[in-house]
Amino acid sequence: MKSVALHNLGCKVNGYEMDVMQQMLLEKGYEIVPFGKKADIYIINTCTVTNIADRKSRQMIHRARKMNPEAIVVAAGCYVQARQEDILRDAGVDLAVGNNKKKDLPSILEEFIARKERGAAGTENGKTLDGTTVIDISRTKEFERMRLRETAGHTRVYVKIQDGCNQFCSYCIIPYTRGRVRSREQEDILEEIQGMAERGYQEAVLTGIHISSYGMDRGEPGLPGLIEAIHRIDGIHRIRLGSLEPRIITEEFVDRLAGLEKLCPHFHLSLQSGCDDTLKRMNRHYTTGQYYEKVSLLRDNFSHPAITTDVIVGFPGETEEEFETTRAFLERIKFYEMHVFKYSPRKGTRAAVMGNQVPEEVKGQRSSRLLELERRVSREYREYYIGEEAEVLFEEEKIIDGTVFQVGHTKQYVKAAKRTGEDLRNRIAAGRVAGLLTDEVLLLE
Repeated sequence: MKSVALHNLGCKVNGYEMDVMQQMLLEKGYEIVPFGKKADIYIINTCTVTNIADRKSRQMIHRARKMNPEAIVVAAGCYVQARQEDILRDAGVDLAVGNNKKKDLPSILEEFIARKERGAAGTENGKTLDGTTVIDISRTKEFERMRLRETAGHTRVYVKIQDGCNQFCSYCIIPYTRGRVRSREQEDILEEIQGMAERGYQEAVLTGIHISSYGMDRGEPGLPGLIEAIHRIDGIHRIRLGSLEPRIITEEFVDRLAGLEKLCPHFHLSLQSGCDDTLKRMNRHYTTGQYYEKVSLLRDNFSHPAITTDVIVGFPGETEEEFETTRAFLERIKFYEMHVFKYSPRKGTRAAVMGNQVPEEVKGQRSSRLLELERRVSREYREYYIGEEAEVLFEEEKIIDGTVFQVGHTKQYVKAAKRTGEDLRNRIAAGRVAGLLTDEVLLLE
């Protein structure tokens, strides 16, 4: 029995695919061991969304090689797709597996092992980038069908519903590494979630590269229709959405979903900038005025919804005035959480060759200012719940300041804790919010 150690980098989609790859390897008789231990095979599911992600991918590949120089080191995913020449030159990598080929990992791996044992591994360092392991992702229309039956958590499951993106924001490499929009068959999604519900999972999180475009390529019901179908599955008590494109938020969208009691009022609306001129350079297809209207629609139709977002600082050409416009807009919206990123040039994107690149020092200063704002408005959002009733799906037992608490999340994805001797894991229970246990955790009575 060969041992395999897996390590995942990147987004929830990568995490879902890693869970399925591990599941497939277990079914083939491989032994799964922690990544820090010596193994016969190391699999790194890579990311390339930023320069830092590239560096981390390379670091994990070389760390695996050092842990066992005789092991087979497999690089999979987006870094492989975007940096094929670098992969070919990297002596730390034995086998490269691109996107839309992860479903074939066991057979690709077995074929490679057989070739290696015959002394005919293939090209330099054993790598094959000939379509058997890395395809031209821009041309495929096939959704990579992978199905998950279990995951490490016991309360919440992430379900991949689509792949690819057609937006081509000027800073983003993802359309080149993930290809065009490809939606998963609704029946296949429902069968997976039904199976998870039967195993006791209570919350389904719909994830993908651009879930707002779900169904557009298949002529099937779009995202609202899928959510309505999931809502009818017994055993699933919560439906949570991944990142949404602001333009999907329409009166029809909120009218159809506001009455679905299982839908969590937690909406991640990607913003990236609060300045219209910057949004144009980013090739984002909305204005700040339109974005504000979308947020207002959600707040008018859902009770105190959690609105979260992503913001990029230091995009090429961003002046101090443009940054201040963004900061003021963020202050006006008052998000529950903001993920703040310093702009990182990606080779192959339009933004990478734009003039007026912002110095790293300035990016750092602007990032710090927004993170300070984020901490304040996030705390204000949590403080709203003090004295209110909150419904929590408990997930784990955790020691906080020396005391044992049952910890979980509200529908708005606010972390909450309750001090009790009762094991509440995978149970939904309500309680009164007495205050903040920490800056990020509600205390339930």
